[in-house]
Amino acid sequence: MDQLSAISEDLAEIDGRVADNFRALSNGFQKLEKIKDSSRQSRQLEDLTEKMREAKGLIKDFDKEVKALEDRFDSKTTKFLNEKKQSMIKELNSYVALKKQYASNIENKRIELFEGPSEGYTEENVLLASTMTNEQLMDQGNRMMDDTDQAIERGKRIVQDTINVGTETAAALKAQTEQMSRVVNELDSIHFSIKKASKLVKEIGRQVATDKCIMTLLFLIVIGVIAIIIVKLVHPENKDIRDIPGLAPPVMNNRRLLWNHS
Repeated sequence: MDQLSAISEDLAEIDGRVADNFRALSNGFQKLEKIKDSSRQSRQLEDLTEKMREAKGLIKDFDKEVKALEDRFDSKTTKFLNEKKQSMIKELNSYVALKKQYASNIENKRIELFEGPSEGYTEENVLLASTMTNEQLMDQGNRMMDDTDQAIERGKRIVQDTINVGTETAAALKAQTEQMSRVVNELDSIHFSIKKASKLVKEIGRQVATDKCIMTLLFLIVIGVIAIIIVKLVHPENKDIRDIPGLAPPVMNNRRLLWNHS
């Protein structure tokens, strides 16, 4: 680490993160060795796989940083950095091989659980059982029963999870059905309101039409009265036109003007 710090702070930081990652992988595989349940082993193996991906990305960053700075290094420093990178890759590959081994073991356990052991494995067990004492056979039988009980419990949990998911799905469908029913009711209310508004608009239109007819009639009456008045004023001697009550023409007084002739 000190030698890397003297070369580049960025390389030293990446190396420290890779070392922390490898330390976490080592502890994780030690923990995986103590886990007996296949499901927990699978989850632990997924976490370790994610750690390995992270370590692979850090090694790539280390290589990029080395290539970016290689013009500044002498041959001895370049050789040291390449050996450091190869050491990281080698350690990562060892964890990858270990992960594959555990994954294969877990897969074999699952096959044995659902399909039963293979023929060769059965023959091996028969030969092994013939050399075992009664106490050992009892212990082996108890372990097999425990494994079976665990498998049954896992099956029960899966069934219960399925039931829970079905219950949640049914509740969600019920809520959506109720929501759709409310939407339909609201649409019916809107449709009724629109029909009522249309009817009201038609009534208002009829009232406006009636009012226009009345106004037109009044306008014609006023025009007729004005015409009669004009005719009476222009031709007062015309007796064919009756006088409108209250609107009789003024009486013309024939006054003679007396002229004094001097």
